[in-house]
Amino acid sequence: MIKNILSIRTIPFRWVITALIFLITLVNFIDRSAISFVVESLKLEFHFSDTQFGMILSAFGLGYVLLTSLGGWLVDRFGARLIWPIAAIAWSICFGLFGFAGGFGSFIVLRFLLGITEGPHFPAITRSVSDWLPPNERARALSISLVGIPLSSVIGAPITSFLVADFGWRTMFFAISAIGIVWAFIWYWLFRDNPQDSAFMKKEEKQFLSNSCTNKKYNTSQSSAIDWKFILFHPALLANNFAYFAFGYMLFFATLWLPKYFLSQHNLNLKAVGWYLVIPWLTAALFLKAGGILSDWLYKKTHSSRLARSHLIWSSQLLAAICFLILSYTHSLGFSLLFLSLGLGFGFMPQPAFFSVNIDVVKEHAGSAQGLTSSCLSLGGILAPVLTGWLIDLTGNFQGAFLLLAGFIGSATLVVIFFHHPDKKPLPSKLIKSPEEQS
Repeated sequence: MIKNILSIRTIPFRWVITALIFLITLVNFIDRSAISFVVESLKLEFHFSDTQFGMILSAFGLGYVLLTSLGGWLVDRFGARLIWPIAAIAWSICFGLFGFAGGFGSFIVLRFLLGITEGPHFPAITRSVSDWLPPNERARALSISLVGIPLSSVIGAPITSFLVADFGWRTMFFAISAIGIVWAFIWYWLFRDNPQDSAFMKKEEKQFLSNSCTNKKYNTSQSSAIDWKFILFHPALLANNFAYFAFGYMLFFATLWLPKYFLSQHNLNLKAVGWYLVIPWLTAALFLKAGGILSDWLYKKTHSSRLARSHLIWSSQLLAAICFLILSYTHSLGFSLLFLSLGLGFGFMPQPAFFSVNIDVVKEHAGSAQGLTSSCLSLGGILAPVLTGWLIDLTGNFQGAFLLLAGFIGSATLVVIFFHHPDKKPLPSKLIKSPEEQS
């Protein structure tokens, strides 16, 4: 019956797949950021300092950096249909186990395991969009998929803060953990690594994708080899990865420490924090979506990744750095919300462009390239939690933390301006080496 419903739909099936990617990204970031709403509860129960709590938060990044590059290779090798649901089930189980945690060591271990199991997520997004969407739709599809990151706080912040305040932090972990497992079974049923193999896609759409996508055949052959030298040292990819590190630092800082910022600096209660955070995160979602639309429009008009991706990245990051710089000297709640919202908005605006660059430059192994890019994001996930906690313990406020954030984003702006030229070097004639070449 469901198959019949899908077969008469008016929405192209590639956008149904995009909606599923959005959903799991929403769940993924609720899972990884929910712990930020239990800071005070855990400090009260286990007597953690802010530095110790920062160490717990950064353990996620340590696990993430270990598997995200490998996760990209696994996605390219075995496909997102298999690897992604396995990862979703694994991280959902890890998330639920937080409800049984009993001290500093167990929180460190579980955050580390959560990072490992979430490692394949971004590479799977990139590979799926690369295979299912034509070039002039990818940034929009990515913006739909990735808007789940800020919306995870728009939706998750009120729900999570309510669960913690009224039912306790352990119940919150138990209640949310099941969603990713349900998604995993739906994804495995509906998705195919090669869209031409989908039983739910109309023939007209298959023909459209065949004509418009450069990958005519999905390849997970064991004989395929990745040109790691090209991926590791292409100047545009290096610049992209550094800029994505700055984005990652902002992302982990914002998702993990903003509840504490409003609790301690503006004396709000936990439920009020959940609702106030809707404003900056909703702004980030709108800016991210606008960035995807703008990037695709520019690419369609110019066929230039430099104009459609690079210029969008550096200009947005420059504006974000200025907003966070001003925020560090702002004390009123109203102005804090204003500059925080704009800072997150401009910071999230280029995220679809980051992913699109990997597809533009090294499409046949976009999952592996994104795995390296996400490793740089995870470095931000290691540094942001622990440095922020240390600075708070040192100064008693968030000013130093916001200044450091602005510094990282500002330096990324310069790197992108001077070195981010994805059109400059041509794609190698063969990314998949023959057996003769390998020998």
